[in-house]
Amino acid sequence: MAHPVAPVSPPLKDDLDIVIPTIRNLDFLAMWRPFFEPYHLIIVQDGDPTKTIRVPEGFDYELYNRNDVNRVLGPRVSCISFKDSACRCFGFLVSKKKYIFTIDDDCFVAKDPSGKEINALAQHIQNLLTPSTPLFFNTLYDPYRDGADFVRGYPFSLREGVPTAISHGLWLNIPDYDAPTQLVKPRERNSSTGRYVDAVMTIPKGSLFPMCGMNLAFDRELIGPAMYFGLMGDGQPIGRYDDMWAGWCAKVICDHLSLGVKTGLPYIWHSKASNPFVNLKKEYKGIYWQEEIIPFFQSVLLPKECTTVQKCYIELSRQVKEKLGPLDPYFQKLGDAMVTWIEAWDQLNSPAQQAAANKKNESTPSTKSSILFGVTY
Repeated sequence: MAHPVAPVSPPLKDDLDIVIPTIRNLDFLAMWRPFFEPYHLIIVQDGDPTKTIRVPEGFDYELYNRNDVNRVLGPRVSCISFKDSACRCFGFLVSKKKYIFTIDDDCFVAKDPSGKEINALAQHIQNLLTPSTPLFFNTLYDPYRDGADFVRGYPFSLREGVPTAISHGLWLNIPDYDAPTQLVKPRERNSSTGRYVDAVMTIPKGSLFPMCGMNLAFDRELIGPAMYFGLMGDGQPIGRYDDMWAGWCAKVICDHLSLGVKTGLPYIWHSKASNPFVNLKKEYKGIYWQEEIIPFFQSVLLPKECTTVQKCYIELSRQVKEKLGPLDPYFQKLGDAMVTWIEAWDQLNSPAQQAAANKKNESTPSTKSSILFGVTY
């Protein structure tokens, strides 16, 4: 007599939140339903808080608009950007899960060269649950993937690797270009048959990278306080550098705390190119400033007393104000916002808050309302 097969629970179902910043109805979720429906969504609505955002039936979610952000953070709300996808980091702040996956609402399910749909979330989870190798490069890339291993000459003392804090995914169709590159390559597309690279690699210690927030996952317990997307958008002199800023800060801190960052798989399908002229207006100061910002991050040294992400980030904020402040007053303001962000993080992620959230989760059935702050829609 055959025994019934027990259903297999999706990986990290109770340990991962999906954070989505948006200004529009989330019809794109219909395509992601087979992969996202078992998980909890945190939706951060940017722009007009009176606008109703439609979410397809069947998803378990919390939705926060600007009024909610103001109420939750009170005097510390100034650290959350407005009219910019950097608002997503509010979702990182209020989550109580160990892992975060964040995706933009113009990103769809991609297909690999064989035509199979890619479960991007599952690949990110695999990346995060296996170690990274930032101290010595493996020429077969990620040695923890099925069918791979460490190559001859790789030191055995380093094969244990380090915990993976960030998994950075890539994109098919529309590349993630800055405005000048968009203007000179308006028709360039990345196809699964032409440019799909079946690889995951660890970014070496000491190397920075341009982090894109549209297809990104991270271990919130390991690196969450550093995943602050800065002051961007409305009222700020710069935009479209929010994820870059978070990536530079997080990578410096990962290197200091012996944590790893992986990039490569998974791919998502980036459906539309944003207007390069609008982008140029948002980016032009960043394009100029980055020639000073990158050398700054390359030279950052964090003292050994910085043993937590929060301590590292506060020290980094001090150095930002001291060394980048003379470049433009914006960096003084940004340095202050970095401190405010850590204060907000500690406020909403205290042991007492975490215990209360866990108790509420255990006693309250899944709904389309906030389990933390009583926001009901």
